[in-house]
Amino acid sequence: MQEYSEFTPGLPARLSSSGPAATAPAGNLATLIGRIEEAIEAETAAIRTDPGFDIKASNARKSRYLYELNRVMKSGRPESLAEHGAGLQRLRQKLARNEAAILAHLNAVTEVANLLKDAIQNAEADGTYSAGGFGWAQP
Repeated sequence: MQEYSEFTPGLPARLSSSGPAATAPAGNLATLIGRIEEAIEAETAAIRTDPGFDIKASNARKSRYLYELNRVMKSGRPESLAEHGAGLQRLRQKLARNEAAILAHLNAVTEVANLLKDAIQNAEADGTYSAGGFGWAQP
């Protein structure tokens, strides 16, 4: 499988060389689940600790993994989902933690944006250009 590192320059082509992703054969559902888990764990940690984290590159990586997962699922390989139940459950838990980190990040961004918006509105609302300043406002 070709790695698309030119599209995700902020992320390494492989996050680690150990774990289920390194030991399973290429194209295997277990391999793919392992790679997705690594990417999700890296993103979750980076969102929590690195203010300069490139979320756009991480989203591109996750989109590529989703595409690969869809291809594996549609390929009709004899692997049954029951064989990979534990891996899929682990992935689901990691995705839930990732979702919580992303939501916390978005809430923080929204809060900062609201603070900036309020500061701008307060600075512009000094009464200079208000209707009351020209005597147009009727109580």
